[in-house]
Formats: sequence, C-alpha cells, structure tokens
Amino acid sequence: MKNKVELLSPVGSYDSLLASIENGADAVYLGGKLFNARQYATNLDDEELKSAVTYAHERGVKVYVVVNIILRDDELKEAIDYIAYLYNIDVDALIIQDLGLVRTIKNLIPDFEIHGSTQMSINNYMGAGFLDELGFTRVVLARELSVEEIKEINEKTDIELEIFIHGALCVSYSGQCLMSSMIGGRSGNRGTCAQPCRMKYTIVDTETNESLNRKFDEQHMLSLKDLNTIDDLEDIIDSGVTSLKVEGRMKKPEYVATIIEKYRKKIDSIELNEDYLFSQDEKDQMAQMFNRGFTKGFLKHDFGNDIVTLDKPNNRGVFIGEVSKIDQGFTYIRLKESGSLNVGDGIQLRLDDGREAGTIVSQLVMNKDIARIDKIRNVRPGDKVYKTLDVDLNKEARESFRAEDVDKKHPLYMEIDIDIDKPVVLKVIDQGRETIIKSKEVAELARKVSLNEDRVKEQMSKLGNTPYRLEDIKISIEENSMVRVSVLNDLRRSAVEELIKYRGNFNRREDIDRNVLKEKTKKLFTFEKKGKTKERKISVKVDNIGQFKDLDLDKLDRIYLNFKSELTNAIIEAKRYEKEIYLSTEKIVENKDFKKLKSLLDKVIDDIDGVSVNNLGTLKFVKDNYDTKIHADIGLNIFNSQAVKLLSENQVSTSTLSPELKLNQIEAIARNKILQTEVVGYGYLPTMVLKYCPMSVIKNCKSTDDCETCELKEGYGLLDRKDMVFEFKRTENSTVVYNSQPIVVPEHLNAIYNSHVDMVRLDFTIEDSKDIKEIQETYYDFANDYIDIEEVERRVDKLKTKEGITKGHFFRGVL
Repeated sequence: MKNKVELLSPVGSYDSLLASIENGADAVYLGGKLFNARQYATNLDDEELKSAVTYAHERGVKVYVVVNIILRDDELKEAIDYIAYLYNIDVDALIIQDLGLVRTIKNLIPDFEIHGSTQMSINNYMGAGFLDELGFTRVVLARELSVEEIKEINEKTDIELEIFIHGALCVSYSGQCLMSSMIGGRSGNRGTCAQPCRMKYTIVDTETNESLNRKFDEQHMLSLKDLNTIDDLEDIIDSGVTSLKVEGRMKKPEYVATIIEKYRKKIDSIELNEDYLFSQDEKDQMAQMFNRGFTKGFLKHDFGNDIVTLDKPNNRGVFIGEVSKIDQGFTYIRLKESGSLNVGDGIQLRLDDGREAGTIVSQLVMNKDIARIDKIRNVRPGDKVYKTLDVDLNKEARESFRAEDVDKKHPLYMEIDIDIDKPVVLKVIDQGRETIIKSKEVAELARKVSLNEDRVKEQMSKLGNTPYRLEDIKISIEENSMVRVSVLNDLRRSAVEELIKYRGNFNRREDIDRNVLKEKTKKLFTFEKKGKTKERKISVKVDNIGQFKDLDLDKLDRIYLNFKSELTNAIIEAKRYEKEIYLSTEKIVENKDFKKLKSLLDKVIDDIDGVSVNNLGTLKFVKDNYDTKIHADIGLNIFNSQAVKLLSENQVSTSTLSPELKLNQIEAIARNKILQTEVVGYGYLPTMVLKYCPMSVIKNCKSTDDCETCELKEGYGLLDRKDMVFEFKRTENSTVVYNSQPIVVPEHLNAIYNSHVDMVRLDFTIEDSKDIKEIQETYYDFANDYIDIEEVERRVDKLKTKEGITKGHFFRGVL
C-alpha cells in the first residue's frame, strides 16, 4: 500500500463544504469574510466558519483557513484578532502569504500551524527550506514546477509539500502578478484580481506596433487551460507530496462534489495498488462541470499550445454534436454517438464568424440521433454544439451531499451491560477511544415484559444526524431485567455527545484571551522611529551592459547590476566612482540555477557590497553561503513593518517596499527604524512573470528547451483592446511582461522623501538608450536641489510616451 496523501478540497460556500466532505475530502480550505485572496467568493462569516469547523471535525476532516493576502500595518492588528478567533474555534491551520503576518503569528500564537500560500512563489528547495526555518509546517508550491522538481524539493527538505492537481491556472507565477493592480487598481495580491490574463491580445513588434502574425491577432494569448492530472496521479504522489489540492473556491458546490468524488476514487485505487482506469464517461463528467480545455500543466511539461486556450477563456462545455438543419420554428442537432440532451440542459453553439449563441433547452423532441429544439437565431448547419450545463449530472451531484442518508458516517462500536439492581453500563468505541457512561437509574426485575436484545439494539442504533453509524454492538442482559427506554436513549445521547465533543476538538487547545492578545500586539508593533534625514539618495537598476554605459555614474548612490555579460567590467567601473554595488537576481530561480548562481557570486562577491534578492529561496541561499549585505527586492511583496522586521532578522539590511503601497502606507513602514527602505520611483514595472511564453504559440514550441535557440526574446509586446502595448522579454526560462506605462514621479520627490524612505530607485528595463541619461539626471538633480520644480515639470512632459505615464500607486493605492 502506498503512503496516504491528503485530498484537499475548495470551499467557497457552506454547500461546498458539504459537497467536499460527503464526496471524500480529507481536508478543506476556505476563506472567511476577511483577508483572503478570493474576495469575490461567497466565503463564510464567523458563525458559519465555526459551524464548518465543527461539522468537518466531527467527520474527521481538517479545516484550513486562507488568510493569504498582503496586509497593511493597520490591517495586521485587525487580522491577529481574527486569527485568534480562528484559533479558538479550532481551525487546523492557516494558509498565509504575508511575511509580516508570519512574524506576528509566530510571536503571538506560536503553536498555530501555518502553511505557505502559493502566492509566496516557492518554486525551489531553498525557498521551501526557508519557510521550514520560519516555522511553517507546509508549503503550497508554485504551479510552474514539474514532478521531477517537486521530487528534488522533497528530497532536500523536511517540510510538507502541497500542490494543485486540478482547476484554473494563473499564467503568472502567483504573487508576482501586478497586471490587474496596475491596470485598474484591483490587486491579485490583495484578493481582488480582475483577471486581465483572460482578455484578448495581439503580439506586435514594439518598434512598429505591427502584428507579428495575423493568424494570432486578438487571441487569448495569456489564458491558460485548466489543470487536470487524473491520469498522472500515481506519478505525482510518488514525488513525495503530502497534499493534493483542487482549485475552485469560486466554483459551485456541484462542481466540487463531482471533481472530488473522481479524485477520491483514483487516490483510493492508487493507495490500494489497484489499476483503476477512468472511463471516457467519467472524464466527460469532469469536463462537463467546467473546463477551459484541459492540460497536464507544467507538472508534466506541457508548453505552448498544449497549455494555452487561445480562442475561449471560459467554460468550453462538452462537444455533443452539430447543427444539421434549421427550419422556420426549430433548430435540429445531430448528436454524436455519446452525446445526449435533456430539457434543462444548457448548450452553446460556436458560429462560423467566431460568435457564440447559447440557450437553455426548454422543449425537446428526439428522433433517433436528431434533437429538435426551439429555433436559435443566426445559427447555420455545421455549427458545433457544446453542452455547458448537464441538468442530470448537476442533480446527481447535489444528491451526493443533500440526501439525508448519505451523510459521511464513522463506524461506532458499543457494548452494553444490563443487570438487575445495577446501573446500566454503556461503552462506546470510536477510533480506538473508549467512553463509558453509567445510568443514574438501576435496572429492575421486569413485572410484565422484559427487555430483549432487539429492543436494545433498536434504541442504540438511533444515531440520527450525528456523524456516526452503529457498526457493531455487544449486548449483555440479565434474564427478566427491565429498564425504561428513556434511560437507554439518555445513555446513547450522552456517550455520543462526549465523543463528538472530543472528536470536534482536534487540536486540544486552550482559548486565547483576545484582550490580553491586544496588549501583546501593541508591544510587538512598537518600533523606534527614525529622525529626519537630509539624505536623498538615488539608486539605479540596469538590465544590460548597454544601459550601464548610458549612465552618469556621478549621479547615483547605489547601482543594481541585473546582467552577467561584461559584469566584471561594470563592477570595476562602478567601484572607480565609489558607488554601492549590488548584484541583482531574478524573481524566479529554479533548483538547477543555484549552482550557476554560486559560480557567479564566487567570482564577484569580494568586489560588490551585497546581493539583491527577489525570491525567498535566493535569500536563504545567500545568507547560508555568504557574509554579505542582502537587499530584499519587490519580488518579496514587502507591505508592512512586520515583514521588514522579519527580513532584518534574516540578514537583510535594505529593502524595496511593494509598489502597490500608497504614500501614507509607505510612511507607516519607512518611519520605523528597522531597515533602510527604498521605493521604485521610475520604471516599467514587471506586471507578470511567466514560465509560459506567448511566443511559444506562434513558434509552436513544445518545451522550454526551445527557449535556448529562440531569436524572438525581446522587442515584442502584447497589444490590448485599448491599444496599450505591454512589452515582454524572455530571460532563460521566464518571460517578464512590463507595464505599458512607466512610473514617472520626479515632481513628487519631496513628498516621497518626506515619507522617510531612504532611497528612490530608477529601474531601466526596456528604455531607449537616449532616454536613460535624461531620466537619471532629472531625478538626481531635483533630489539634490540642482533644478527647480518648473524644470522638472518641463522634463516630465518630454518623458511622456505614446501610451502615457503613470504615478503608480503612490497616490491611489490598491483595493
């Protein structure tokens, strides 16, 4: 028998909880009304959460609550009170993204189990190891990992591993997507993503804005298919994962019921070493519930056309046939052999011109394989027909968690002794735990009718809505004895209540006094404040040697070098000007990259001042291997003072705060005397980091191996419906998509420095060479009072691009 793995089910409503448990989930994950990354799901209020935990625990199912958004300083204080409530109602674990929340919990409620959200972008063994050091029990790994990479992480760490096995896929590494935030202020890191990845784009040459290939114009270039690993589950389990997670907190409970039932069946067969092959009908049922087309994902190395769904970003349904004829009143559909149609089904027709027409079947006449339904306008013979809603399948799914007789029951064993003149003794056994209850009344000599075994068994079997079913009972009755039925009922009820109370309290905790916790929180959030400083430093980050050569090295205080070619020459030149030099590292560092990173750092570590890290794995790697300064960059999503403090406790000396922070929120962090703080004051922010590459569709690439010889790595962009171009670059095994507008705020430098930040950074990524020096001079000169505000405003007008410029989130913040 194979090691047992956990099947983890999504819960977005109370019905989804029932659907999960009754169809075989070992654990569920859900959100409350606060602080979770699915703010548009129904979610559960406090009382529903409490009921959910009780219901699940009584049935042997664990409950994990997601608190997986990044939090402002003021929200952290509110969050810890909420988390104390979750602790007190016996939630088994929290799923967390925010490093500041991690530090807060570990200081105030240290025995509360925490799991690292996939929003933390943990894609390597060093990152998993870092979370282990911080006290995490489990990490939800990035969805971009292959089975082989997961196996390596498992072999090199002790932390539990959780992975997604089914459902929607984000195109960007989770936690590294700012697209929705920058376009409309709805942040994926805050749970309000507007899903711009599901919109249409055209790949264009950024020099001319001309389409690269007309065949792929206005396609859903960033919309990935849904993950489905039912056929590869054994291989995935063998990689060493602890938990198999189904995505879908926004999905209806019928979806949850169907998908969980199928994976439960498959997991059970694997654990019993049985070779269970799913029928096509069962696979069709999974697809029928919802699919954007299915992919095995990066787990099994799908890439390009195998992972993206160009023509349709939402539910495809299941193909059932095509239109055969239309007359004045009806549409006729020829069903394929396995196709079926019933009144109440939802169908969608794909028209020749790319449009779609949908309807709910209200009238139906069948003639062999021809279905006659009411006429649908604008359809033609040959149009494909897809069933998007199967009324019978939905009914069957609902019955799986709503019928009274299917409630998940635990086997209960009983022994009862009834002797005249003695109390009745009832022993109940649940999972090896014995509970013994004695009656207050004694059994008597029967006057007319004595008690018999059948009557006793009948009363003891009445377990009603409890989570138990009577598996076996041993009955010992002295001849001619009698006891009132109400005594037997009271014994059964008392014993079961005690079992439920014990079973419901999984974690054997003592309640936290939330008033005492408030005082501890106040102390934890008290930091020494910075005094006013006259230093107004400028830092610059460059992506290649050409940009470096365009800089005026007199007009900067720190430089981040984000390239390898001619790196040594750049370091020598920057040292000549006595500037702080940091080697900048990528947001995505794979297992295999650490060897290359060590080779690079060994050559330059003595000649640089420090290393800038964008990935928690890189942070651990550098602090474990080098005695050097570490800078924490925007890839770590630093959103509050506690996150800054945690990083300072892990060898970090300076940090770039999240570009999603508003100026007053920046001040709340920067005024604390913890670390030097920096903000990005200029640049095309990276809005997405993808393992997938949009070019792979046009070039029909089959794997990331094709990236090594690809000649289309930069100079191209994604044109959206508003004629904005998001330029992208491929670097090794990642594609970075940049915002269509650069942040340009030199006229606001006084306000930014007054917020107590120590440094304003200029990021050069896709700029023309001629612009770099002017941009640098504008910021540096105004920061040092060499030019006045009128001159700055004049220069800002010159810097405006055809797409415009943005002030980022300095003055608008994010939802």
